[in-house]
Amino acid sequence: MINDVLCTGHASWDISMAVTHHPASDEKITAHAMQLSGGGPAANAAVCIARLGGHAAFCGYLGHDLFGQAHLQELQQAGVDTTAVVRGDHPTPVSQILAKQDGLRSVVNFKGDTPTLAVDTAVPDRSPAVLLFDGHEPDLSLQLCEQARLQQCKTVLDAGSLHRGTQLLAPRVDYLVASARFASQYARTDDMMQALNCLAGTGNTAIITLGEEGLIWSRDGVFGSLPAFNITAIDSTGAGDAFHGAFALGVAREMPWPELLRYASAAGALTCTRLGARTALPDAAAVASLLAAQTS
Repeated sequence: MINDVLCTGHASWDISMAVTHHPASDEKITAHAMQLSGGGPAANAAVCIARLGGHAAFCGYLGHDLFGQAHLQELQQAGVDTTAVVRGDHPTPVSQILAKQDGLRSVVNFKGDTPTLAVDTAVPDRSPAVLLFDGHEPDLSLQLCEQARLQQCKTVLDAGSLHRGTQLLAPRVDYLVASARFASQYARTDDMMQALNCLAGTGNTAIITLGEEGLIWSRDGVFGSLPAFNITAIDSTGAGDAFHGAFALGVAREMPWPELLRYASAAGALTCTRLGARTALPDAAAVASLLAAQTS
């Protein structure tokens, strides 16, 4: 089976707790809900693609520990191709997530001494239509990105924050989908239109997602914006992952540009309506329902 999207990057085990507020120094609080599940930008994107009816593969690291085994089983049960998953004796990264009542969240990630994947990591050649990177496997991702250019595969970068991986990949991918945080860090400005001009100067299609303010974009010299969907936010964890997964799938399906943006935005919005990331990722029916209910 040929995959629509190969997602390369970070996988973690997420411990999500719903709290009334962020704890102050030396304060103990009680969570009123908890979710345990796999997480990580690229891994979540792969699961989202599968739930939306696409064929996705995930390439990243999972340890030979309880968290790694549980996450691998979750990916496989979701229908994600895991033949490119690398297992090892280093720990599986773990994230502690505190989701607050305003829909925003705080995240603490533990990775230990787990190394990034080497350039020569074996990745099954399935010739996907699109490659999605989150930048957390910089060396391997850069190699795959260059191969994709030669094979005329489209590439998408989930640029959540500025670090070595996203900085290396930003000028090389076809679609640069950035958070406001990355855009501000990369362009060194808090003015999002100035930041968009800077991102557009890398020569690719650029999008900056702005949460409840929607998004702005630049494509072939044309600039535009899209408002956010009207939803009640519970937890924003994973919203970006869902957006990127749906966006990459839409690129693979060659969706028209306006339809592609609304499709990805709907997937991201729906993820905000439930606690956790993996458990909140929407399926195709939910996205279709939101798109039908809220026309542009």
